[in-house]
Amino acid sequence: MKHLQQLDYIVFLIYFVIVAGYGYWIYNRKKSAMASSKDFFLAEGSLTWWAIGASLIASNISAEHFIGMSGSGFALGLAISTYEWMSAATLIIVAVFFIPVYLKNRIYTMPQFLLQRYNSTVSTIMAVFWLLVYVFVNLTSIIYLGALAISAISGIDFYWCIFGLALFAVVVTLGGMKVIGYTDVIQVIVLIVGGLATTYLALHMVSRHFGYGDDIFKGLSLIKEKADTHFHMIFPSTHPYYKDLPGLSVLIGGMWVNNLNYWGCNQYIIQRTLGADLKTARSGILFAAFLKLLIPVIAVLPGIAAYVLYQNGVFGPELHDAAGALKPDQAYPTLLNLLPAGLKGLAFAALTAAVVASLAGKANSISTIFSLDIYHKFFKKDATEKELVKVGRYVVVVAMLIAAVVAPALRTLDQAYQFIQEYVGFIAPGVLAIFLLGLYWKRTTTRAAMAGALLTIPLSAVLKFLPVWTGGAFPDFPFLDRMSIVFGLLVVIMLVLTYTEEKSKYQQPVIIVDRKMYKASPAFVVGSVIIMGILTALYTVFW
Repeated sequence: MKHLQQLDYIVFLIYFVIVAGYGYWIYNRKKSAMASSKDFFLAEGSLTWWAIGASLIASNISAEHFIGMSGSGFALGLAISTYEWMSAATLIIVAVFFIPVYLKNRIYTMPQFLLQRYNSTVSTIMAVFWLLVYVFVNLTSIIYLGALAISAISGIDFYWCIFGLALFAVVVTLGGMKVIGYTDVIQVIVLIVGGLATTYLALHMVSRHFGYGDDIFKGLSLIKEKADTHFHMIFPSTHPYYKDLPGLSVLIGGMWVNNLNYWGCNQYIIQRTLGADLKTARSGILFAAFLKLLIPVIAVLPGIAAYVLYQNGVFGPELHDAAGALKPDQAYPTLLNLLPAGLKGLAFAALTAAVVASLAGKANSISTIFSLDIYHKFFKKDATEKELVKVGRYVVVVAMLIAAVVAPALRTLDQAYQFIQEYVGFIAPGVLAIFLLGLYWKRTTTRAAMAGALLTIPLSAVLKFLPVWTGGAFPDFPFLDRMSIVFGLLVVIMLVLTYTEEKSKYQQPVIIVDRKMYKASPAFVVGSVIIMGILTALYTVFW
């Protein structure tokens, strides 16, 4: 197998030195403020709109996109892009209806919102849920997929890759949100340029294979022609991958539950905006929404191109495991191995940038929730700002260590991206129900919120495993539909519990909501209309 050459290592070293050097410069420049927990965790007032937007994307885009989405692109086609394109629409909604409430009430963590809106019990339960999901699903899968890809293209041992990624991410994370936010700008530039290089190679290979020379636009038309079934966004119920993307649910069903939870109620994402003013936060989110439209070009198209080449005999052993089983997640690493020296180093840097940025962002959120919502509340209420920052740094190291130890257990997976979406979806319906009713219905009671928090995982598990337990007598719903069903059930349960509780026990929310704060600037409205117009065109063309 072709591995990295000297020029590739030079390119990667340049990337590493730039990121590390810039991060160190930012750290020293802001060193005097680092004792503040809000500054360390949120970079309060320091991130510009472009840094916020870039950091949102850098934290969101990781190995599960390059590797996982390319694998899903290979297996089921462009339809997997709905996670990206629907996210662009979701970001607009979050910017208008969620962010103003958080900023107006000076919310620093999602558990803090639940504490102010409901009570300490609801806040603590959800904080524990988030910590478990972040560490054992998100952080673990990011480091696993990153190590898998880097090992495949560099020849470095899989376990050494895990160690290297974890160490690099820890170094970046220990500098706080300022270092993460500004180094993410470099990470995004590198991952987009490197990602486009891989897309170029894939389309170039398709064009040359069919005798059309170096015309990449011909390569694009060829993959559309040779894999027409891979260019439909909405699957009929007879489609073999209908369970992954169940028809209109990607437009009007569970995808909204998934995305609104991820972008609107997720510490990992929201944290980038909580230290900014409303105009800066909204501008950053809109910038991120535009970037989300581009992600399928660098993450999905290479997988479809690899599928076309595989169908025409180009790839064989490279896409199969030792037992001979087809592994779609090997599509992207296989393409990377074909890049020329230099470009391969750039793609290698892009992949590393995506992984490290996501690991750093996730680890920072884990340390934020633990330090502010667990340690400060239960272990040391009089902890100083310096002590909270110190604890946060310890938590970063411990969380990364746990993820590195657990990561190899994911090697049995076929499409890791779908695994992540499904199991994060166990908690998403409850989180979204609690937040939406808490934000927009003053009468929602603490008892109702408690029910939503405690029932989301059991209800999701019952709907997933009941078909197996009953031998197929109970319908086996696609996981996006399960999310819709569980969300609907939880909302009904919460409504009933609220209405059956005595009015004297209604929780008066300590949350300020002013309709004026939902008003958006003309520039934001224009940008939003452009994004929605592009999305309408994409779904119309590729329906």
